Amino acid sequence: MVSFKTVWQFGILSLSFFCFASWKSSNVALEDEVEQKRKLVRREQQDKYSQKASTYQENILKPRQEANFRKKEEHFYRMTGEAWKLSEGYALGVDQDSEEGAVLGEEDFTSESPNQEAVRRRKLPESATRPPPPLEPPRQKRIVVLPEEPSNDVDGVVTIALRCPSGRIFKRRFLKSHSTQVLLDWMLKIGYHPAIYTLCTTYPRRPLEIGKETSLEDTGITSDTVLNVDEKDPST
Repeated sequence: MVSFKTVWQFGILSLSFFCFASWKSSNVALEDEVEQKRKLVRREQQDKYSQKASTYQENILKPRQEANFRKKEEHFYRMTGEAWKLSEGYALGVDQDSEEGAVLGEEDFTSESPNQEAVRRRKLPESATRPPPPLEPPRQKRIVVLPEEPSNDVDGVVTIALRCPSGRIFKRRFLKSHSTQVLLDWMLKIGYHPAIYTLCTTYPRRPLEIGKETSLEDTGITSDTVLNVDEKDPST
């Protein structure tokens, strides 16, 4: 038989569980309501910010961008000599010559040439109406022609060998009376430009004296000789 104490304890537990469930459900409903209010407040704030941004864009940024664009456009037309494009022009049916004639007088037009009149109307700089200077004729490319290679049995013949940076050696015969300039022409002919490379003696290693009036014999080349093709020092 169930005692009264047991029944009373069971009732207390049931009441406690019911109260806890009611409190829990009320808290969940309250949290949902608070979250809905927060979302509504955030949406209203976002709408306000969007409206402010749109107003700032329309009233401040857009006029500023248009003003900057007009300045750049005006600067561009003035630099290119087309400042006349910035004028408002004339309405259709209005005689431009009659208006200018009324202001300036007929004698101003009779003393102007058509070219000067066009400059005045368009407000072009004089440099834009001047004829371009005559073009200089293109410089003819220098053709390197080496003297004919003499045979071994000719008096005054020397054989010169060029040792290149690549390791290759080129040999050719010249007369001792030939100008040292033919050595530079020969070096250019085999692919080494005199503006970048120079000729040096082997020992002692020194630059070879080159000149149109200096012969091979004047530089000491009186017998078969080996010369080095060296790259010039950029600092010199």
